[in-house]
Amino acid sequence: MTGIAAQVSLYPLGKEHLGPVIREAVSVFHAHGLAVRPGEMSTVISGAEEAVFAALREAFTTAAAGGPVVFTVTISNACPAPPPAQD
Repeated sequence: MTGIAAQVSLYPLGKEHLGPVIREAVSVFHAHGLAVRPGEMSTVISGAEEAVFAALREAFTTAAAGGPVVFTVTISNACPAPPPAQD
């Protein structure tokens, strides 16, 4: 298998401001060289299988180090990569 996509939702619990934790996870995804498409309720990432799984682990452990989180992930090897986000 070469490329996969994942839809990721991160919910920091008990935080007044959610943005910093979520932005850190998105930074982790970019640092792993993944295609990243943020959305209102979730982020879709895609790339090589090894990079996606490594980024998911790092994003979760980084977020969890700051307190309780819920991290939901749907992974597919059949979904096409999302088009680039329009800035």
